[in-house]
Amino acid sequence: MNSGTFVFDLETKQLAHEVGGWSNIDKLGLAVAVLLQVETGEVFKFVEQDTSELIVQLLSADQVIGFNVIRFDYQVLRPYGLLCDQDLVQKTIDLLDHIYQYLGFRLSLENLAEATLSESKSADGIIAVQWFREGKIEQVLDYCEQDVHVTHRLWEYGRDNGHVNYRDRDYRLQRVPVSW
Repeated sequence: MNSGTFVFDLETKQLAHEVGGWSNIDKLGLAVAVLLQVETGEVFKFVEQDTSELIVQLLSADQVIGFNVIRFDYQVLRPYGLLCDQDLVQKTIDLLDHIYQYLGFRLSLENLAEATLSESKSADGIIAVQWFREGKIEQVLDYCEQDVHVTHRLWEYGRDNGHVNYRDRDYRLQRVPVSW
């Protein structure tokens, strides 16, 4: 692999309540991760034993795009040696962080994908952990890859249109401006 722009997502081995809550994200453990190189469309899949290669790629990327990657995914990778320093944060476009900065509250990828792209996610993180425990690694990788593609399309839509959509608590379609 080489430098460029990568869309990134990972799935964990455990759930937050199993490691003492959301303050212990670094204890969740990496199940799988997926990178999509934007320039080529090539997809790279990683399992836990490939984590050092994943970290090298993240650090050498020109730009990393993800959904909640600064607060979640990067923290999951801390015990594997990822230092979430200012250089990494500055080259990261965290879609959820951009939206939170504007709205003051968090939205799910599912909400944004449905409202903006008319797409649904294929599963959720709880099911992914269950699949991991059942040894269904390919299913977890496929789910993670699908999330990467949804995140990529959401990023492209926001980049090209200057906004993304979401549904509020009353299921009304709302628009949030973005500048990524």
